[in-house]
Amino acid sequence: MAKLYAGASGFAYDSWKPDFYPPGTPSKHYLSVYSRRLNAVEINYTFRRLPSVSTLENWTQATPENFRFALKAHQRITHLLRLQPSNFTELFFQTIHPLHTVKRLGPVLFQLPPNFKRDGLLLEQFLSAAPAGLHYAFEFRHPSWLTSEIYRVLGKFGAALCLAESDEFAVPDVVTAPFVYFRLRKAEYSPAERQAVKAKVQSLLAQGLDVYVFFKHEETPSGALYAEELLRP
Repeated sequence: MAKLYAGASGFAYDSWKPDFYPPGTPSKHYLSVYSRRLNAVEINYTFRRLPSVSTLENWTQATPENFRFALKAHQRITHLLRLQPSNFTELFFQTIHPLHTVKRLGPVLFQLPPNFKRDGLLLEQFLSAAPAGLHYAFEFRHPSWLTSEIYRVLGKFGAALCLAESDEFAVPDVVTAPFVYFRLRKAEYSPAERQAVKAKVQSLLAQGLDVYVFFKHEETPSGALYAEELLRP
């Protein structure tokens, strides 16, 4: 049965009190409280640092078995190496493997820089070398990537086109994998817009596709509350 995973891009925000975290909640308990209301989180921490074994253990211990961590790939892979083969990429996958072992790892998100233009051969080579058995999503921020050639490459490896939207830009709703990955980054979502998101998600679930939805976090808990609303039957 297809599954919906919804959350925000991060969880460690004092500004989410009192509307999401109860007053007086210590920061060390944020993830535990978060995981009782939502079933997934997108981790930006891994974009800048490799998580330690103890950090991964703490994340696992603080969350239930059905919880998933979607990890943003390190910036060295996406912004400096630009998907070129490297020992660091292998190290990144080795580092996050414990989450996969305990079945808590959601998709790995590769967010490419806005000035990184289309290179279908490079993408295919990267995915050919990536570890099997993981879910990958690619957020392309240069429009040259949004072509049938790239969709074909993603589909060949079961990798998802990240369906990202902001107030300035939106990626076409093209499904290339057995799961769908949304990054909803607009400053606000009206009730009608949230209902439209829910209808779209329900349609994808009915097609047997797992769906991951991550709202923008920023300074208010709005994204987390939108995600909680989306998870309600």
